[in-house]
Amino acid sequence: MDIRAILMGVFFAVMWASAFTSTRMIVTEVPPLFALALRFLLSGAAGVVIALLMGETWRALTRAQWRAVVILGLCQNALYLGLNWVAMQWIEAGLASIIAATMPLIVALLGWMLMGERLRPLGVAGLALGLAGVAIIMGARLQGGGSDPVGILMCFAAALALAVATLTVRGASSGGNVMMIVGLQMLVGSATLWVIAPIVEDWHVDYTPRLVWAFLYTVIVPGLVATWVWFKLVGRIGAVRAATFHFLTPFFGVATGALLLGEQLAMGDVIGVGVIMAGILAVQLSKAPAPVVPVRRPPPA
Repeated sequence: MDIRAILMGVFFAVMWASAFTSTRMIVTEVPPLFALALRFLLSGAAGVVIALLMGETWRALTRAQWRAVVILGLCQNALYLGLNWVAMQWIEAGLASIIAATMPLIVALLGWMLMGERLRPLGVAGLALGLAGVAIIMGARLQGGGSDPVGILMCFAAALALAVATLTVRGASSGGNVMMIVGLQMLVGSATLWVIAPIVEDWHVDYTPRLVWAFLYTVIVPGLVATWVWFKLVGRIGAVRAATFHFLTPFFGVATGALLLGEQLAMGDVIGVGVIMAGILAVQLSKAPAPVVPVRRPPPA
């Protein structure tokens, strides 16, 4: 892994984690599904226009890429982010980012249990650490009564939806036209949410400077830039190595929520985040291919 890939991974983790803080600013002011549908409409349209200017076209997408567009649009955008945005009306940004960061653990667990994928001892230890970290945080939060159980369950359901999407579309980022895929899958998510939002929400909004800036940031940075960087990173170093950077998102998510929203951190949160980060890193490292050691032959006599 070269220095450029490392910088891309850290940059992605910061952008991805910061979305939870900007989302929290949005959903306390406006109906979450309407806001998310509008975000995807703007981000998706901008992504498609940028892709066309880059010479990309949807006509060149492979069948696997079209499949990825639909599945990611439904599972990643409509389900994963839809559930998260609704849940964050009631739970803090830092907690939502911690739960979302368990996605690589869920991917490894589902792959092991349902798809027969081998998991090395380091991976099993990573799963155990991740579950222990979640138990530490959830136990403290629920016992203290500081977080809504329904919101927590919705965040875990969202992480499960993203894990299923990740397992389903493996390898679909290859073949080019990355920005076009980014834009189209957001438009699929937007179309889905425009159908659902009027059924469950009433549109009302009180515009404030913080709301406007948070919405614009969410559309541009986590919406377009982070997704584009993720696809480029996967294309550069592969999905397994790229997913390693997810272990940074609990730290950045909690830190951003504390810095910008003044969210309180208990010692159980700090310990739990550290344990979860270690677990995610262990799981991802266990998937990396073992280095090939060259066999040295004795010199000819």
